[in-house]
Amino acid sequence: MDEITPTLKKAIIFKEDRFFYFHFGINPISVFRAAFNNLFKGRRTSGASTITMQVARLLQPKERSYTNKLIEVFHALQLEWYYSKDEILQIYLNLVPYGGNIEGVKAASLIYFEKMPNHLSIAEITALSIIPNRPNSLRIGRSNALIVKERNKWLDRFEQEAVFSPEVIRDAREEPLTVQRNILPKIAPHLSFRLKQQNTDLNIIHSSVDLNSQLKVEAIVHNYIRQLYQNNIKNAAALVLDNETMQVVAYVGSADFYNNEDGGQVDGIQAVRSPGSTLKPLLYGMAIDKGLLTPKTIISDVPVNFSGYQPQNYQENFNGNVSMESALSNSLNIPAVKVLDKMQPSSFIETLSNASFEQINKDKASLGLSTVLGGCGVTLEELTRLYATFSHRGLYSNVNFLANDTVSFKHQVISEAATFMISEILTTVTRPDLPAQWKNATNMPKVAWKTGTSYRRRDAWSVGFNQKYTIGVWAGNFSGEGVQELTGSDIAAPLLFNIFNAIDQESSKEWFRMPKGVNFRYVCTETGMIPNDFCDQQQLDYFIPGISDYQPCNHSIFVYVSMDSTKSYCSACLPQNGYVKTRYPNHQPEILSYFESERINYIKIPPHNMDCERLFTESAPKIVSPIDKLEYLVDKTDSLQIMLSSQTANNVNQVFWYINNRFYQSALANENIYFTPNEGRVKISCTDDKGRNADIEIEVKKIKF
Repeated sequence: MDEITPTLKKAIIFKEDRFFYFHFGINPISVFRAAFNNLFKGRRTSGASTITMQVARLLQPKERSYTNKLIEVFHALQLEWYYSKDEILQIYLNLVPYGGNIEGVKAASLIYFEKMPNHLSIAEITALSIIPNRPNSLRIGRSNALIVKERNKWLDRFEQEAVFSPEVIRDAREEPLTVQRNILPKIAPHLSFRLKQQNTDLNIIHSSVDLNSQLKVEAIVHNYIRQLYQNNIKNAAALVLDNETMQVVAYVGSADFYNNEDGGQVDGIQAVRSPGSTLKPLLYGMAIDKGLLTPKTIISDVPVNFSGYQPQNYQENFNGNVSMESALSNSLNIPAVKVLDKMQPSSFIETLSNASFEQINKDKASLGLSTVLGGCGVTLEELTRLYATFSHRGLYSNVNFLANDTVSFKHQVISEAATFMISEILTTVTRPDLPAQWKNATNMPKVAWKTGTSYRRRDAWSVGFNQKYTIGVWAGNFSGEGVQELTGSDIAAPLLFNIFNAIDQESSKEWFRMPKGVNFRYVCTETGMIPNDFCDQQQLDYFIPGISDYQPCNHSIFVYVSMDSTKSYCSACLPQNGYVKTRYPNHQPEILSYFESERINYIKIPPHNMDCERLFTESAPKIVSPIDKLEYLVDKTDSLQIMLSSQTANNVNQVFWYINNRFYQSALANENIYFTPNEGRVKISCTDDKGRNADIEIEVKKIKF
């Protein structure tokens, strides 16, 4: 009713039924006049149908006959009894035909003039009012000149009857009619279908989408994919959330809804895909809350083996010791898997399940360490909602799609302190995954963001947030086809920043304040632990008082060595004199193994005194290949060998390998050797030069591949 302006109402009523508000559904004077003309003049000079009678005919169309006219009269009386005049007028304006498949003034106004009825001019209203009488001959776009001629006749009548002022009529006569039938607006088609399916009881659905933002994002995504189409990257999706209300600001499910060849109707925001590395911020945030890490904590990025699972970094390299913030900024895989292993995968998966990751919830019994690297299924909506949690100080909330929905926080996913630390790391502008064209951009918004690339480069992700918006972007092919150039940093990140720059430039000047639960402390740069007396280099680090680990640094130890530094002593074999107390680096066995395999020079502790009779029982070697209790399938026709590899303490020089309790071969510490296995159960032992031993067993089966 609020779209029916007084001008529209006045024009329609004057033309169709000027006594509409005075009769009871039938105008007796018009009926007698029409009957007289039909009987005595033999022709129809004027109609007797009121607006109410026309509504009755539009509701139940029938052939024109006197019998059906009487039925129409009866139904008009019923309508007048049950509905008000304004309601009957509203029904008429919604049903009146405009030729073809166009029904109603609102549809005609949008299709022909691309505006709502309450924005129509007098000339446009008059043009629309005459078409229902002759919908086949008066078609906008085909017979505009004839429509103008008929329109001006009615404008003359309006002037004669003083319906509108002469000035208004004069302007209306001079207004040209250059319009034609246009395509109906089809904004946010994926969201429209989704909301219709979810709200079947509503006739009008008021979404939360901002029209200007939606049009901008649609255009950005469409144009961006057009540039990448020749690279076989054919689709993208984007979701924009208002952090304050958790309402959807823009919803683009694909680059082109009408591209049937590339699955344009698929809603990329709801499609389940592999998330790549995008879940790492949550993992590190949870580890901070458990006191396992702070941003400067050192994690080793070296080859590891978790019962047969050997994660690799994206660049297929190793970096030795790295800080947690560096591991997250560079999206290193091995440190993330090590942290997840230490924290237990079940707690991480359960947190994702509680944050409404539906596919993860279905598959959680079978998920493990690979989850944090993308070995699971998520949707763009779920990922964007998770990152919006960081903007809410760790509080989780559902996404709101309707205009009247309000934000309702459900539970704390991670603490406010951990959220702040992760957000600070994700704003680093010198990150290697920053798109090249943005590195020197002066107007780049301050955004905390993360990229992700799925296995075999099938999906490229980038999700970011600031105080005002959280935006998620996916790019790839709905067919699942991988593309060599498809990476989160090269493909998805530029699209993310294009959208941020288009819809938000003001809030980028504001940022999150450090919460009260966070403080600073000095830590050793070597380990990220509390400095000890020997920690010469220190740096400031965030920490959570009462939660973060207070373990003192142990990156260095004292060792008794001979004057010529050729051998070391323990307390059992320490001589009366001829030795010095020297500090040496206290490297972990896996780092020593990495140094040896990469031929990296490091300071070694001299070999232990060979005359020492004490048997060492601590720091026994760790067999990393083969894997304990694992079944190995060997081709009968091939002389396949299995690698023997161990990690030892830094004071070990040599190890001795045994196969089924028989000596096989000696090797340098951390040196890899190989053996050809026999079928059946095989016992493998490794003994270092201090007498410390480790045993494992494997099962070997020989089959023909």
